[in-house]
Amino acid sequence: MALQDIQVSGNKDTRSGFGDGILEAARKNENVVALTADLAGSMKLQAFIKEFPERFVQVGIAEANMIGIAAGLTIGGKIPFTTTFANFSTGRVYDQIRQSVAYSDKNVKICASHAGLTLGEDGATHQILEDIGMMKMLPGMTVIVPCDYNQTKQATMAVAEHHGPVYLRFGRPVWPIFTPAEGDFVIGKAQKFSDGTDVTIFACGHMVWYAIQAGLQLQEKGISVEVINIHTIKPLDEEAVLASIKKTKCAVTAEEHNIIGGLGDSIAQVAAKHFPIPIEMVGTKDTFGESGKPVELLKKYGLDVADIVAAAEKVMSRK
Repeated sequence: MALQDIQVSGNKDTRSGFGDGILEAARKNENVVALTADLAGSMKLQAFIKEFPERFVQVGIAEANMIGIAAGLTIGGKIPFTTTFANFSTGRVYDQIRQSVAYSDKNVKICASHAGLTLGEDGATHQILEDIGMMKMLPGMTVIVPCDYNQTKQATMAVAEHHGPVYLRFGRPVWPIFTPAEGDFVIGKAQKFSDGTDVTIFACGHMVWYAIQAGLQLQEKGISVEVINIHTIKPLDEEAVLASIKKTKCAVTAEEHNIIGGLGDSIAQVAAKHFPIPIEMVGTKDTFGESGKPVELLKKYGLDVADIVAAAEKVMSRK
């Protein structure tokens, strides 16, 4: 595929992809159940609740209890999906996830919306930028950050069939839809959008769209760009990472997350072990966010298309 061939089929929030995905998963498997901590509307669970009211648990504002209940439900063979904002899905309940889910390898799907700066006006207390790092450090935890509505829907359905704890991270803003509606989502398999020889851009979540736009601008400058969507942060597709960086010999990572502990760290660790290269990381720089409009916040904190372009040009100069 070439970047010029990518078509936008519409605009929709990734959290709606989750809502539609869990409904489809529940239709396929009667053991799928949904729990929420007073955020059914924000998590787009209305259709699920209407069709499967007996498989829905409204826990209320008690996130720790929600994780404990979900862990218990797995003992009876259920596949529980816990739902709340990313901050409350991780930071507030990390102890419960570590002890009740990860340590005992419970089949709980921790589904987290409103992640990163694009939560927008709710501000720093809700814009968690550390969650990928927190969750990928838990032994046995799969960490997935899909890039658009279609991929979030497909990822939700895929994690229902995957045995083991999963952290699924998505967001609030309306965002371009640019992946196929019927595409196959393979956990742990990177998605390549273009082949290139000068620089690789690895991205996840909302930043994949920005990476594609940056790639188009770089191509106009005569630069050959490889754009790869790392939708599964853990387990990381090390084979795809190494195959790319051995060609381009430099890389940019782009994520809506702190550069400490996120996608950039994962890519850098693989490179350091197997094929050291120059790497530039686009993400938040050891800081909290603030209230503002999502796109304006991305720009202010250095996560704009122009920032990816600049990082690519800088890293190429370091070869």
